[in-house]
Amino acid sequence: MPLNHYVTLGRSGLRVSPFCLGAMTFGEDLGPGFGSSVKESEQILDRYLELGGNFIDTANFYTRGHSEKIIGDHLAHDREKRDRVVIATKFSGNLYPGDPNGGGSNRKAIVAACEQSLRRLRTDFIDLYYLHIWDKHTPLEETVAAMHDLVQSGKVRYLGISDAPAWKVAQAQLLAQFRGWAPFIALQIEYSLAERTVEGELIPMARELGLGVVPWSPLASGRLSGKYTRENAGKVTGGRAAMVAGRVKEKDYDIVEVLARIARELGTTVPRVALAWVRSQPGVGSTIIGGRTLQHFEDNVQALEVTLTAEQLAALDAVSAPELPFPIPLLRHASGVYAGGTTINGEPSQPSPVLPQRRGEHH
Repeated sequence: MPLNHYVTLGRSGLRVSPFCLGAMTFGEDLGPGFGSSVKESEQILDRYLELGGNFIDTANFYTRGHSEKIIGDHLAHDREKRDRVVIATKFSGNLYPGDPNGGGSNRKAIVAACEQSLRRLRTDFIDLYYLHIWDKHTPLEETVAAMHDLVQSGKVRYLGISDAPAWKVAQAQLLAQFRGWAPFIALQIEYSLAERTVEGELIPMARELGLGVVPWSPLASGRLSGKYTRENAGKVTGGRAAMVAGRVKEKDYDIVEVLARIARELGTTVPRVALAWVRSQPGVGSTIIGGRTLQHFEDNVQALEVTLTAEQLAALDAVSAPELPFPIPLLRHASGVYAGGTTINGEPSQPSPVLPQRRGEHH
């Protein structure tokens, strides 16, 4: 599957690539070893677009705003290229700590953040604008109304929400629906073989209410890259390893061992298999892939050519099975109890799990 095999995002007609280019590491403003230089960021951007990609993800405070500026400066000279690209950015982060309204989700903060992002991106409109993190201090109605007004003004095309509880996302979506406001079409959440608890409520909620799931950290911040194994535990040092190695769990090692076996069977790499698993999950629209270097990006994007068999998917599901919170286990048990012994049109019924079992769903 190439990057120009576009899928519609959520319950909308917006067409995006199956892999979204994550720009969190564009810029070296957070210190050596973290991000990409301007030149390398531009090379990654150009390569992504050359391969047919059209979906770029950033945020107002990624590398202190430099990520947005790199994207804007590089696309501003080519209006046709800008119009073809779907730029997603997020607000809530405070770039001005001395300003009590410099972050958060009140109307003043949202409008100011949007204007600042438009200037850094050097564009007249933002294609997809996310509420980055739920602000419990602001009434949700104020936030959703302000986001709707940005759509009405033409400064924003579509709305999304990121990193919020399922009950709060559902409240926002239903509030928009009942008021006739612009709906949310995307839900950006952490999702990987190492983080599957979102399958309890967030993903079923998104599928029910028309939000396409846009996973971030599909390699669990590098824990599923294949770089960290039981054999080299404690021996990988330097760079990101200083942050990542100490967070690797026994279950991560189990998952990596299965990933490595499947990678050998398919003649591919561990991260590509991990990315292919995420892409195959129900409800997933476009998966965010990063890469601090062009080489990392080139390797990750080839995951689009990896097709996992039913047996391989089952093996990965089994080794990574999450412990889901109440009431999910109770409901799964009850579905079997209450469905048992009944018939539908003369045929024995099958217990219905809470989570749909279909894979590879595209909108």
